[in-house]
Amino acid sequence: MTGVRADKWLWAARFFKTRTLAGKACEMGRVEANGMRAKPAREVRVGDVLKVKNDGGEWEVEVLGLSEMRGSAAVAQGLYRETEAGKERRLKGAEERKAMAGSWEFGRPSKRERREMERFRGRE
Repeated sequence: MTGVRADKWLWAARFFKTRTLAGKACEMGRVEANGMRAKPAREVRVGDVLKVKNDGGEWEVEVLGLSEMRGSAAVAQGLYRETEAGKERRLKGAEERKAMAGSWEFGRPSKRERREMERFRGRE
């Protein structure tokens, strides 16, 4: 096997829950292969560098193996290796999201807090 469809590989590597979601992400431009926008039918080969944006953050990975079948998480992690730069960016983004979400431990902000946030952001 020399190549696999991008949507199949992303699904098999567990970046997306369904193949349909993987295909939609490709169509929306959330997947890049070797610096170019990847369509769902683009062939992914060993050695390709993919940038994938999903709910878990922005991943930058190198393809190590090919699979058309979805397996366990341990098998899926063997299909790719995350680059150091990509890992740092993803972890930094996760920290920022965690810091933003942690400011309201008791649910959504009150009307007063929301107005204070809007003033702080300069929208008023």
